[in-house]
Amino acid sequence: MRFFFCYVCLNMLEKKVLIDDYEMNVTIERLCHQLIENHDTFDNTVIIGIQPRGIFLSKRIVAKLNSKLTHAIVKTGCLDISFHRDDLRIRKHPIIPKSIDIDFSIEEKHVILVDDVVYTGRSVRSALDALMTFGRPNTVELLTLINRNYSRHLPIQPDYIGKNVNVLDSEKILVNWKEENKMDKVLIINSSNE
Repeated sequence: MRFFFCYVCLNMLEKKVLIDDYEMNVTIERLCHQLIENHDTFDNTVIIGIQPRGIFLSKRIVAKLNSKLTHAIVKTGCLDISFHRDDLRIRKHPIIPKSIDIDFSIEEKHVILVDDVVYTGRSVRSALDALMTFGRPNTVELLTLINRNYSRHLPIQPDYIGKNVNVLDSEKILVNWKEENKMDKVLIINSSNE
């Protein structure tokens, strides 16, 4: 009996739910209100999701904003950072680029980059490089669902944060989206046990 109890406790420690379905909706709602406070009618603001995982969050945010802003439609797109990554040449598996879905100029626009998790900051740096091929924006802000504290390799900080999290280097944040995993959930997983 004691062995079973310890095994169950160990498994509970290996996976921890950080955000459930309800909290995900509340967090996205709060992020949308913050965006509306700062960008009002979105006349000169665009939202761009960083592929692959930031597009799920950006699509949710844009859909919610469009339902709230009856007088405006938010321009949105998806940004592929594959060939702007600093680990391109050292990857074991080749990178397969995704389609880029930005059919407008970002020249003089306020751009909100969206990613699900900000960890080292390297993906954001790659996104900034890729973004410049579409014009020179007036400003660039960063929105993330999860901000991993104490793990940044580059001086990059999000402007809009769903949740700040302090985790060990051995732990991984896994974001599940309904569109891909049939449920919205954010987990902390001990990466040594994957």
